[in-house]
Amino acid sequence: MSGHSKFANIKHKKEKNDAAKGKIFTRIGREIAVAVKEGGPDPNNNSKLKDVIAKAKANNMPNDTIDRSIKKAAGDGDGVNYEKVTYEGYGPSGIAIIVDALTDNKNRTAANVRNAFTKGNGNMGTTGCVSFMFDQKGQIIVAKEDYSGDADELMMTALDAGADDFVEEEDSYEILTDPDAFSEVREAMEAAGIAMVSAEVTMIPQTWGELSSEADIKSMNKLLDLLDEDDDVQEVYHNWDMPEE
Repeated sequence: MSGHSKFANIKHKKEKNDAAKGKIFTRIGREIAVAVKEGGPDPNNNSKLKDVIAKAKANNMPNDTIDRSIKKAAGDGDGVNYEKVTYEGYGPSGIAIIVDALTDNKNRTAANVRNAFTKGNGNMGTTGCVSFMFDQKGQIIVAKEDYSGDADELMMTALDAGADDFVEEEDSYEILTDPDAFSEVREAMEAAGIAMVSAEVTMIPQTWGELSSEADIKSMNKLLDLLDEDDDVQEVYHNWDMPEE
């Protein structure tokens, strides 16, 4: 891995999101709707909703917007039903890509995702074609600029709460958990007053791929931008070791 900084990637993603706050709020609103429909509107009895609320706050979503989304989902019996769909495929030079979407029209979403792969010089594959190259993990990132305490103390807080791994990087600390232990670990960090740049269950690549040609880099960025512009797309995971900006 050539200096793969998760914090730098998250900051880059957040800066892009800041430029399109409405879009990220819409996506989180859909996640809230799905969480409420699955487990009810009370975050104290719905750990998935609690995690989505934490994600919303990390993205500076106002509390009243969060509350409105929960109330709307709880009272909207005839509202839109979003279905989770996952697509897998390859970018330029075989870069592995997983796309998670929440949609009310699978045909539309599949066509849009396929179009993004085609225009980005990649191709969609079958279910399972690349997911075996990723591990599903709870991932919490704490920026060193936000945490002035002792690294060992932070590590013990995380491990005592049930984390699997703690990694110190140049600019941040990364805490990894089993997906089932994620909520508990995140809540322990929150209770300890530790600011988290990012906290979510994600797909982490087992190996990273590099793109050497300018044409491939341009195509890959186009593919990712097209997916990012699609309102149905919630998350995109890939194993491209993006060059630092």
